[in-house]
Amino acid sequence: MLLCCVDYLKRNSKMKNNEQHIMPFIERLLDGAEVEWKPLGEISTQISGMSGVSNKWASSGNCRFIDYLNAYKHIKIDIHQLPFATVKKLNQTELRQGDILFTSASETPDECAISSVIEDKISSGIFLDDHLFGIRINEKYKGIIDSSFLNYYFHSLDFRKTVNKAVRGVTRFYISKVAFMRLSIPIPPLSVQRKLVEILDKFTELEAELEAELDCRKRQYEYYRNKLLAFEDRTVIWKSLEEVINPTVNIKWSKTKQSYQYIDLTSVNIDTRTIFATKEITAETAPSRAQKIVLTNDVIFATTRPTQMRIAIVTDDYDNQVASTGYCVLRADDKQVLFKWIYFLLSTNKFRTFLEDNQSGTAYPAISDSKLKEFQIPIPPLSEQQRIVSILDKFDTLTSSISEGLPKEIELRRKQYEYYREQLLSFRH
Repeated sequence: MLLCCVDYLKRNSKMKNNEQHIMPFIERLLDGAEVEWKPLGEISTQISGMSGVSNKWASSGNCRFIDYLNAYKHIKIDIHQLPFATVKKLNQTELRQGDILFTSASETPDECAISSVIEDKISSGIFLDDHLFGIRINEKYKGIIDSSFLNYYFHSLDFRKTVNKAVRGVTRFYISKVAFMRLSIPIPPLSVQRKLVEILDKFTELEAELEAELDCRKRQYEYYRNKLLAFEDRTVIWKSLEEVINPTVNIKWSKTKQSYQYIDLTSVNIDTRTIFATKEITAETAPSRAQKIVLTNDVIFATTRPTQMRIAIVTDDYDNQVASTGYCVLRADDKQVLFKWIYFLLSTNKFRTFLEDNQSGTAYPAISDSKLKEFQIPIPPLSEQQRIVSILDKFDTLTSSISEGLPKEIELRRKQYEYYREQLLSFRH
């Protein structure tokens, strides 16, 4: 099925040669009909996340809930794959088919108000995580507005530019719900909305096929990685991270006039685990969190929302540059450990469990550098570390590299989808 989808896209790559036909196609769909613009507060009602949660991530509970990462990573929610929670009071807003969900806060403004939609019918007992909020189309507009259309529009560049007006914060960013509900959205005829959804669904379905294949490969990789790094049946020395790293230093802004590339929490891609976007700063423009000097081969791990697993290895491009205090910087003592040995161990299920057990805070979970460095890792001989790292490098390339394999194919399809989405959802106001 996957190969068929890929072949289909390749055979139809000629679509790119017909880009000039997209706008006339939209005009034909509209057929002279006007596009109305309405504020979100008029067409919908806001939904709050649940309160009084006593237990999350349980094997059972008195309800199921849509958590932050589920909404953030998926444009459509699969209600059959939801975790349980125990809630003190169930007299809260239960979710319904057609509800649109949004991330309410994040470490970066670009990750605020990322949307997903519930297309499946819901009987009862599904709630919204307290780190999310939602909107529900009012009865008056249910025969006028398609929720799936709105969800696609919320991902468009036009809306993403607009939504920044509702974002507040300095080191942590959040959506002003009042400002958000004042934002206006386009309402073309319902038939046009549904046709646009049909077109965009085809792109997302094809991308989903590739992502499903990649997910299978990642699960296979994770299984072997965890097995190779377990050392449960072997005699090996165990040490804390603190014992196998070298000290790092903070920059003294008062003693330099040099400019630096700044690695903040937006600079590391969670999926590819690479540093991809930095900004130039000086002593005059540096934010307060721009403090940590990093060197080539340092492993940096985000200690805010740590279970997102935002991790990367510093490459030569960012040698002697500055990272946010939101990262723990781990500089391997190469007489004991390889830097990639640390990197791969911080990717294991065992480390994730350690984070879940030791993070603090509910609305804004975090783990301190000192606590993170207490994590115990196995220390086999360097030759054994190198052997295992070489194996894991090959797996990592297959599942994470954006320059080859499935990740590259997915990236190409995503760019194609984003191009057509912007063409199809660019309404004049």
